[in-house]
Formats: sequence, C-alpha cells, structure tokens
Amino acid sequence: MMTETTLTETLQEGIRLFNLKRWDMALRIFQQLHSNTNEDVKVTTEIAYYLGLCYTKLGRFDDALLYLEQVVNAESNIMRVYQCRLALAYIYVITERAKMAEFELNRLSEIGFESVQLYTVLAYSACSERQYQKAVELYAKALQLDNNNTTAMNGLGYILADTAMNVQQGLVFCKKAVDRNPDNPAYLDSLGWAYFKNGDATEARNWLRRALGIASLASQQKEIRDHIRIVAGEA
Repeated sequence: MMTETTLTETLQEGIRLFNLKRWDMALRIFQQLHSNTNEDVKVTTEIAYYLGLCYTKLGRFDDALLYLEQVVNAESNIMRVYQCRLALAYIYVITERAKMAEFELNRLSEIGFESVQLYTVLAYSACSERQYQKAVELYAKALQLDNNNTTAMNGLGYILADTAMNVQQGLVFCKKAVDRNPDNPAYLDSLGWAYFKNGDATEARNWLRRALGIASLASQQKEIRDHIRIVAGEA
C-alpha cells in the first residue's frame, strides 16, 4: 500500500504526463495507483476519472466507459460530471450507439449546460444519423460561442462540402481549420475531400496523401484511403 505522500506524488506525475498527451505512460501510472489505493472514495474517483480519459484518448472505449460511468455516479464536482458525460456521449457516437449518446447529451441540456463541446458532440451525433441540416445548425451554434474552434470549423466544412450544401463555403471552413491546426490528419482529410468536391482532384490528392502520412488511428487511415481511391477513380 502506498503512503499518502507517495500516492500524491505519483498521482501528480500521472496528471503531468496526461497533460503532455503522453497517454500510454499516464495510463500505466493510473493503473498502478488504482491497484494500490485504499478505499478513499475521493482518491478512487480521481484515479477513475483519469483512467477513463486515458482510455478514451487511446481509443479503448469499453475500458473508458467503465471508469467514466463510475465517476458520473460518484463524483460531486458538477463540472467533472459534465466532462465525463461529454466523453461518454462521444464514445457512444463513435461506437454507433446513438440513443445512448442522446441520453447523455440530453441530460446535459436539461441541467442548463451550454458549451462548444456540447454542440460539437451533438452535431457529430446528428451527422452520424444523417441529419445533416441539424448538424450544420449545431456546428454553427458552436462557432457562435467560439469562432476559432477548429473542431466545429472542420465538421461544418466537411458537411457543407460532402453533402454539396455549399461546397465553396465548406472549402473555406476546412482551410481555416487546417490553418489553425496543420498537423491534424482529420482536418487534412476534410480539406482534401473538400477540394475534390470543388472539382480540384490535384489539390485533393496532395492533402489526402499528407493526411494519410500522419494518421495513426486505423479508422482514420481507412477513411482517408477510401477518399484517395474515390479521387483516383478506383471506387
């Protein structure tokens, strides 16, 4: 069993690594803490919170759900509960459990929370259900709260281009997202696809290849490759 001092120091080191986006290393520390802590509810919930976030960042969604739900049920900090519900909703959207995502998001709306993150997850959920106009409106609301939010820019730009609602405006939003975050493979993929929808296959190939070169997640790589095949006329 760790002493209180050792536990605190180790927890702070895990949080430091998490903030540095070194999620694998942070996860190992939080796993160690989880197996060595006492029954202190506050400490256990703190560790569960970071375990849930680490697993989410690493795409290990089933593991993440276990800990995020534990925090939602035990945490007294309303902002932390809010963040965990957003993470739960995101996971449910990604894993195609739309009804469960809507439940989490509706709980947040009912208690009066309004944020960029809430609107972007709601928009993503709407998009996954092919409710494109609703998604556009939600991304627009997110940008009203923060006109520099790249997640909303990228999502809005992709939908406008992909659905041909407004391919030129879609390209503008995708360019803005990439300008602010040029190393995000999802944004590069969206920009390449927007160029394709605007009839510029050469620029489309350039950006899509760049996206594929830095994409690390298998799901991202598959979507980018699918776009490349379409641009090349192979699909």
